[in-house]
Order: sequence, then structure tokens, then C-alpha cells
Amino acid sequence: MTCKNYLGLDGFRFGWVAAWIDERGDQGFDYSPSLMRLLAIPHARAMIDMPIGLNASGYRACDLRARELIGPAVFLGARRDLWAFHDMAAANRHYWKHEGEGVSAQLWNIRDKMREVDEAMTPARQATIGEAHPELIFWNLAGRLRLEPKTSPRGREQRIALLRGRGFTEVKRWLTLRHGTRIGRDDLIDACACAVAARDSTQSVGDGRIDPRGLRMEINF
Repeated sequence: MTCKNYLGLDGFRFGWVAAWIDERGDQGFDYSPSLMRLLAIPHARAMIDMPIGLNASGYRACDLRARELIGPAVFLGARRDLWAFHDMAAANRHYWKHEGEGVSAQLWNIRDKMREVDEAMTPARQATIGEAHPELIFWNLAGRLRLEPKTSPRGREQRIALLRGRGFTEVKRWLTLRHGTRIGRDDLIDACACAVAARDSTQSVGDGRIDPRGLRMEINF
């Protein structure tokens, strides 16, 4: 019998990184410029650290609620067609004029990744591919406590220990293997967290609404 495989994905500057773990504890990671190539890895469920489900205007309820729980690690301003603006200044002029709410620089910088996910997703695919947020996952795994910043040595060790406790025993070794791949340390750790959520998550934040394309706007953890 084939073991169920659980997949986590995160974007980095040069593409995407995926980590997976199956029911036996076998695990691995891969990376690619193409999201679709990584989504082709067989999986029972996948979680991706990128917005899924976008309205044309306003802040998503799931982002606002997640930000209440874990703070500014949650980027605000995910909207459909954000990527159509020439630059961030033009986007913010439009949004502040029409909505009174802008877009963060962090979210502006991932707009092309957002478009790639939006183009890949359908309501049918959302049955097995969901949105997750690594910091919300770690907050939950830590007993709903905020950890040290992930960029600090202490914060990184806290997150690696939490992953080890959920079966990802190879993370430290992978962090040495990633050299030359241009995958960031935090990107690989976050992909592992998303894989844990793909396997274990039973809860999410959001208001139950769907976007104009029929995609649920929720963050799983």
C-alpha cells in the first residue's frame, strides 16, 4: 500500500521550495522555478505559504485574524490583480484613494508568486491544496505562544525543535545541503511547517467567505 504523502510549499526569490513527509516518516525536499512541477509531487494534501482566494478590494478577514494572533508576520493587502500595477506607489495611490487601506512592501514583493498560485488554483484543487502560514503553525505547535524572531539563532532553533517533534528529523542536515540552491534557511523551515499542517491541520482562520472565483479565503494551521 502506498503511504500518504504530505507536501508543504514556500516561495523564495528564485522559485519555490517543497518539503514532504509521509506516514512512515520518510521525508525530503526539492525546489524549482515552477510551482506546478512541485505540485505534481504525489500528495494526499498540500499547504502553501501564499494567499489563496483574493477579492478585488479590502483586507481579507483571515489575514486580519491571523495578524491579531501572531502580529506583523502576516502581510496585509492581498488582492486580486495587485500584480497589474506598474509599481507599488501606483498600487497604493489607487488603494488609499478608493479603499483607505494600502498594501505592504512585503506583500508587493511576492505579487508574482501570488499570481502564479492564483492561476494554478481552482475550487476543485482547493479540496487538497490549502493556504497556510508558517508562523501561525509554529504558534500553534508551541502551545499558542509566540516564539523568538525566526531570523534569530534562538528562534530558528525553536522552530527546528518543533519540526523535529513532528517527525521532520532531517531539517538541520537539509540546511547544510541547501547551499548553492539559493533557498533561504527560513524558506526551507517554513516549507516543512506547511507540510506538518498538510498532515495535521484541522483548523483555520477566516470568515467562511469565498472569492469571485469560488476559492475559500482561509488560513490553515
